Amino acid sequence: MEFVRSLRRLWRHRYFRRLLAVRIATQSCDGVLQIALASYVLFSPQRQPDAASVATVLAITLLPFSVLGPFVGVILDRWQRRQILVVVDLSRSVLALGLAALVATGLRTNGIEGLFYGGVLLAMSLNRFLLAALSSSLPHTIDDDEYLVANSVVPTIGPAGVLLGVGVGTGLRLLLGSRMAAYSADAVLFAVAAAGFVLSASLAMRIPRRQLGPDDVDPASPRDIVAGLAAALRHLAERRPAALGLVTIGAHRLVYGVVTVATILVYRNYFHAPEEVEAAIADLGLLVVVTGAGFILAAAVTPVSTARIGVRGWIIACLVGSAVFQVVPGAFYRNLPLLVAAFLLGITAQSIKICVDTLVQAHVDDSFKGRVFIIYDMVFNVALVGAAAVGALILPANGKSVTIVVTLAAVYLVTALAFASLSRGLDLDRGTESLRAVPDRAG
Repeated sequence: MEFVRSLRRLWRHRYFRRLLAVRIATQSCDGVLQIALASYVLFSPQRQPDAASVATVLAITLLPFSVLGPFVGVILDRWQRRQILVVVDLSRSVLALGLAALVATGLRTNGIEGLFYGGVLLAMSLNRFLLAALSSSLPHTIDDDEYLVANSVVPTIGPAGVLLGVGVGTGLRLLLGSRMAAYSADAVLFAVAAAGFVLSASLAMRIPRRQLGPDDVDPASPRDIVAGLAAALRHLAERRPAALGLVTIGAHRLVYGVVTVATILVYRNYFHAPEEVEAAIADLGLLVVVTGAGFILAAAVTPVSTARIGVRGWIIACLVGSAVFQVVPGAFYRNLPLLVAAFLLGITAQSIKICVDTLVQAHVDDSFKGRVFIIYDMVFNVALVGAAAVGALILPANGKSVTIVVTLAAVYLVTALAFASLSRGLDLDRGTESLRAVPDRAG
């Protein structure tokens, strides 16, 4: 299997293995945290969410970091990234414990909810910051010709970690929900996530302080931050393959985000009555697992596909495939067809991300990688919040609309045509040179 060969090739790097352990641990805890958050906010027995409420949650948790992220990104290029991993995960542990304490009160007053959403805002913002730190650290643990191989393994194992956390969180939530009040079960999940973040920080400490870069470590002043942001944007503008990749994945994320909001509403309000909380959580948890399986399979098919048709050809194929899968079987509002569509769309979505990760890492200088990956994250977050806002305007309360599904498929096709036109003549295969050598070296 191509994924196993790629992993074996990378496994010889000691610090790659240790960085991968940090990613798996921290993203597994993210999965538990997300289940706790979804259960408390979107699957409360007293509430029946609509697209506007989903959009509000996403805006609160993602938008603030999307505004501040590029400025924070300069830190990744000036401060030791190993220390950032340790400090961020310990900070998230404290925040998760605070959220557990708030939820355990069982109160839903304005003051309690204000503190709760403030804690969620910080926890989610730190999560995006940490993922950017992990991505910008990766080149310091592998060889220069292994970018696509690494990006087919690492960003897929990360979601597999989230998938593990979602599975554990969902199972634990369903088990506890039958034995205690819903808010108490949610509080336990937040506490479990807090313990996991401490474990992740301890794993990061196994990596030497200076191993993950940046090569030049200097404190950043406010003037440096503004100047560094401007320099990163200029650098990105000069690296057309990376810039085009970010624009393309932003467009993809916008459509995929609307689909995500619609799916949450379908499983919460169309397939289940408001009081059927445990059943809705179980079904949505299964959908997340199936989507995660698609993410994992993308790691196997992306290296093979890009070796045959190139990064450009594979991105185009995935965008066109997304359009098809969005309609067939995505427009059939039954459980099995939606699970199949989620699996196939998971493959195409993660394949596009693997390719864009490679474009950024291969075409952006190391001294700018931290800032550019923060910009990358900002594109992701803004597109998702924008998608939720669009969903709030166009989606019905139960999320079901064949017309909207077909329209979204058309947007995927337009994105594919635009990318195909703008990418002509660009070298998009840098960082994939080792693909042809993988079978020989791994054998």
